[in-house]
Amino acid sequence: MERDLTMERIPLSIRPDGPGAVRTGGMLLALLLLTAAGCGGAGEVFPELHGPYLGQIPPGSEATLFAPGIVSTALFERDMAMTPDGNEIYWTVVLGNYDLSTVVFSRRIEDRWTEPEVAPFAASTEHWSIEPCITPDGKQIYFASDRPVTPGAEGGDENIWVADREGERWGIPRPLPAPVNSPTDGEFYPSVTRDGTLYFTRGIRSGPGAGNYIFRSRPTAGGWSEPERLPAQVNPGAAQYNAFVDPDERFLIIPMGGRPDSRGGTDYYISFRSADDVWTGPINLGPRVNSPANLEYTPYVSPDGRYFFFGSQRLEEGFGSGERMTYEILQSGLDGPERGLPDLYWIEASFLMEMKPH
Repeated sequence: MERDLTMERIPLSIRPDGPGAVRTGGMLLALLLLTAAGCGGAGEVFPELHGPYLGQIPPGSEATLFAPGIVSTALFERDMAMTPDGNEIYWTVVLGNYDLSTVVFSRRIEDRWTEPEVAPFAASTEHWSIEPCITPDGKQIYFASDRPVTPGAEGGDENIWVADREGERWGIPRPLPAPVNSPTDGEFYPSVTRDGTLYFTRGIRSGPGAGNYIFRSRPTAGGWSEPERLPAQVNPGAAQYNAFVDPDERFLIIPMGGRPDSRGGTDYYISFRSADDVWTGPINLGPRVNSPANLEYTPYVSPDGRYFFFGSQRLEEGFGSGERMTYEILQSGLDGPERGLPDLYWIEASFLMEMKPH
């Protein structure tokens, strides 16, 4: 049975210990991540990257690694978020079994991309911060964290947090109130529509309905509506999570486990929504995206709608095949991506709407 690592995260977050502690934690975490990635060391110069999408050559109808050596490295990478103008790109980096998990970003300034750094709101080494989501208007960033929701309290529960845009930076994060965040279950992987509707995963920990399900909550004058568990077309079993919603609410891309048509432990599926809020059953995205590899559970479509990004845990084709195992082969796992840890891939996204049933 595939382990659900989304429910096994080890803490990593900012504590209210003052700005000095946050800065120290941020520098330490950045150093650890750069060292583990094999980049940013003495004598190494970050390359000049110009143009959209970190200056990468856009993919076609076949998925390719996104930004190898920059985003996809020897580290464990997942999640993707961008500002509406495409000039800031955020992703999650994980060390160990979520012993250290944080959000990093690169910014395009005068058509040159900056070296990746840890986002200030995710700079502590004590609680995790993952799954960034920037609203379609660019005014807020949502993310999941196990940091304590009240100063002085203990962390450990998965909750959704949000920070407002303040000029060139993000403000101080705050947890979403009830009824979105709950005291007994875990909430994670936020995704937001143009009208502010929040889609998220709720991990129900006990009882006959235990499992991971996709929920939806709409903004109200006083906060948020009671979260609605979406119907069986979206939640056909107990193992769906980390759904990405189209900004216009036309479809959801949902990682699901245990489906009979799955190519691996978890596959990406799409469910389309009609104007009267009826959803189609899940449709497997097929071999251009899904593979026998594991940990395929982080979908994202770029703000311009042109590219679909997704995480997958793959080995480079032919790597080690037919060779006698040597220590040098093992050491090459530190050389770059596709060595057994999850990386980020992208593919031209027009095929998504072509899958809509007529």
